[in-house]
Amino acid sequence: MGIIERLREGLKKTRSNLKDRIDSVIRSFTKIDEDLFEELEEILVLADTGIEASIEICSHLRTRVKEEGITDPEAIRDMLSDEIQAMLGKYPDTDLKCISNPSKLDIILVVGVNGTGKTTSVGKIASYLKDNGKTVLVAAADTFRAAAIEQLELWAERAGAGIIKHKHGADPGAVVFDGIRAAVNRGADVLLVDTAGRLHTKKNLMEELKKIHRVIEREAPEAGKETLIVLDATSGNNALVQAKAFSEATGIDGIVLTKMDGTAKGGIIIPVTTELGVPVKFVGIGEKAVDLRHFDPVEFTKALF
Repeated sequence: MGIIERLREGLKKTRSNLKDRIDSVIRSFTKIDEDLFEELEEILVLADTGIEASIEICSHLRTRVKEEGITDPEAIRDMLSDEIQAMLGKYPDTDLKCISNPSKLDIILVVGVNGTGKTTSVGKIASYLKDNGKTVLVAAADTFRAAAIEQLELWAERAGAGIIKHKHGADPGAVVFDGIRAAVNRGADVLLVDTAGRLHTKKNLMEELKKIHRVIEREAPEAGKETLIVLDATSGNNALVQAKAFSEATGIDGIVLTKMDGTAKGGIIIPVTTELGVPVKFVGIGEKAVDLRHFDPVEFTKALF
């Protein structure tokens, strides 16, 4: 199965909720009028595309229809696809920094709340990096969740990556410190850092992440650095709330949107990109390592429509 076919299969629920409903609305109109635009806007909002993005998309459609003299409602379908593709393409730098602009050592910090597929995504990203010729080391800095270290160890083994770990409950900063030292000594290209997704309070979690940041800055000031947030697409607008909280605390360079195959609200990919001002770098459409796909706005839109 090719890339588009796998994406298309993974986006089945979102496509049914978005494209199929759009097709139904378009077929019910014989002319383009304000009622048509209002129904399209409602469909976009219900697919978690976001109120602001939905209004903007429909505003652009109104302008194009007027300027180009379009009267056939069937033309709206391709125009809508173009608008969504353009909106997702506002932030074209969708690959990891270490792929396009590698440093002597690149450190990728992966954050997000528990249950989003964060640790699994670290393992899948390790596989992606290995496939791109990188030597990879992972640091198991989520020492607060009992199964996280064992889970990451299994994924690292599958990816052919080394792992730096301490005991459950150890200081995450110490794990990152040892990870940096090991990466330098072994000449690794990339250090991937899994982090905790839940401490006793949000404040504690964010303070722990800030501490890890300080360790990285102190021990590897010249390393390339990137922070990715893992979001669960099935959580809809809650994913956007989470992303904003992490962005304020740690800064975010890219988004990993998981479980796209399990949601009808895949439109969330639009507001998390546009409102945060950072690109989606990976989308998860299945359980296997190859199902964490490097995000391409053109491929994604084709698969959706």
